[in-house]
Amino acid sequence: MEEQVQIGNRGDFGQWAIEVAKLIVSDQGFELAKAAREGSEDDVRAAGAALGQAITDALMEVYDGLIEE
Repeated sequence: MEEQVQIGNRGDFGQWAIEVAKLIVSDQGFELAKAAREGSEDDVRAAGAALGQAITDALMEVYDGLIEE
C-alpha cells in the first residue's frame, strides 16, 4: 500500500477494500496455499499468521487515515 488513496465516500472505501484484498490474496494467499501443499505444519502456521498480519496492517492503515482527518 504505497500509493495514497483519497476515500471520500462509501464507494471509494469499497473500491479500496477490493483492491487491497486482491493484493493480499494474490501475495499472502499464494504463500499459504504453497505452504499447505509443500510445507510442514509450522510453515502453514507461519503463512497463515502472515496472511492475518497483512489483513490487520491494511485495516490499521485505513483506520489511521480516518483518525488523521
